Amino acid sequence: MEFTTLELTIDDAVARIWLNRPEMRNAIDEVFIRELCVAFAEIEAVPGVRAVVLGARGPSLCAGANLNWMRRAAEFTPEQNLQDAAGLPRMLRTLSESRLPVIARIQGDVYAGGVGLVAAADVAIAVEGAHFCLSEVKIGLIPATISPYVIRAMGARAAQRYFLTGERFPADEARRMGLVHEVVTADALDLKVDEVLKNIVAAGPSAVGECKQLLRDVTGRPIDSALSDETVRRIAAIRASDEGQEGLRAFLEKRKPVWAA
Repeated sequence: MEFTTLELTIDDAVARIWLNRPEMRNAIDEVFIRELCVAFAEIEAVPGVRAVVLGARGPSLCAGANLNWMRRAAEFTPEQNLQDAAGLPRMLRTLSESRLPVIARIQGDVYAGGVGLVAAADVAIAVEGAHFCLSEVKIGLIPATISPYVIRAMGARAAQRYFLTGERFPADEARRMGLVHEVVTADALDLKVDEVLKNIVAAGPSAVGECKQLLRDVTGRPIDSALSDETVRRIAAIRASDEGQEGLRAFLEKRKPVWAA
């Protein structure tokens, strides 16, 4: 597909999606949503891709909703609003539930729905000067569709403040809350992303995908016999898999497994 809101490149094991409307600060609209979903579908159809880096051109990663999209939505009927609003959570689920790990490369400010993108990624790395803002309340809205991802990432107590106040907060505060994992200087951003990629590519590809599913299925559940039984079944199944067997043999033989050789 020929994209208008982003660029997609695939280099061996790594796919890179660049949000590419810097003049609009990479704001989200229905075209952005559709194209990001298509980009992930195209990536997952390519054998050998092991990770996705989500970055952006220009000074901002994502400024939230496109104002023109919001103007159009203001004239929608309730039914049209419901259908239109379903696009953003569908996009976030596409990102979050991808079998591939997703790294958010945060080179600039992130607002509103853009915070949802960061929260839905598996690893988030930001530059020191980046700021974040859950600004919806300032225009009489709420961060409803991004809330499950943002609350999971930064915690309910922190969300309680920033959802209600719409305050900007710096990258260091985002790291303290857990919204981002690392904060680095601008010239170290790609080095840190590459470091994370190196570790992902060294891991078993099926195991990485299963870990993503494990996190979704286990987080928040009570630790009871049903959960224990489920985790036993999962570890037994992956031990018996071809990848698990190769990984164990490589470990015992003190060599790299075939996927990392």
